[in-house]
Amino acid sequence: MDFNQEFKHPPVNTGDWFLSIFIANIPILGLIMLVVWAIDKNGNPNKANWAKAKLLWYAVAFGLGIIFLILMGVGAVTGVFNDFDFN
Repeated sequence: MDFNQEFKHPPVNTGDWFLSIFIANIPILGLIMLVVWAIDKNGNPNKANWAKAKLLWYAVAFGLGIIFLILMGVGAVTGVFNDFDFN
């Protein structure tokens, strides 16, 4: 067993994190880069795990946004129908 395999990748330094976070916050390019970093087999596993976690947060936020929109739509439709007198 090669114990040096665990330390194959050096820690991500501050400048790399700064650039990674900056790129990740660019609307469409950031999403693409997060996917690339998450699936990169030869990259730093720390950055890959960070990208996977950020993508999971995006998925959670997207799901909550959809639920919110559905609830707002149902509320708007029921609110509109409450104003009508069907008698």
